[in-house]
Amino acid sequence: MLFSKSGGAQWLVVCLGNVGDQYDNTRHNIGFEVADELAERKKIPLQKLKHRALTNTTELGGQKVLLMKPVTYMNLSGEAAADAARFYKIPPERILVVCDDVALPPGKLRIRTGGSAGGHNGLKNLIQHLGTDKFPRVRIGVGQKPHPDYDMADWVLGKFQPEDRKAMDVAVKKAADAVECLLKEGPDRAMNRFN
Repeated sequence: MLFSKSGGAQWLVVCLGNVGDQYDNTRHNIGFEVADELAERKKIPLQKLKHRALTNTTELGGQKVLLMKPVTYMNLSGEAAADAARFYKIPPERILVVCDDVALPPGKLRIRTGGSAGGHNGLKNLIQHLGTDKFPRVRIGVGQKPHPDYDMADWVLGKFQPEDRKAMDVAVKKAADAVECLLKEGPDRAMNRFN
């Protein structure tokens, strides 16, 4: 059955970022860009404030999904996701998180079904609030900071350089494809295709 009888979502797609114009085009906001790409493909607005996130319900990859951009700021993203998960009774293995990854080169994707936060504060908060690290994620490479002394916060909140921006535009579309593939064909197929 495509939609559950309750009319609720079968999956959460939680795209991480920070709200506010000053965060547009920053490395940490690549998850928000993927949410916007998915919403644009479905021709739906992401503007309903629900569960401390900008949301809309849509169909992606044959699944009924609550697409979310938490407005809690990155480091408290788990609060929004956990609230929606409780409301829709969605288990962690059906909470798909989309976020940046400084350990990957700009534009490279990595799909996982679980694992540590890897130093990512948004993922750390999700793990804390969901009580597990067993949730799928699409991580998008934003590149490593230029040298060890460079402040990590300054790096992830920094804007993309023009040469990286081109790679990121392609990556956003690929990440949206990966989200749809994972929902439709499962994580193994998505990992084989996009990792």
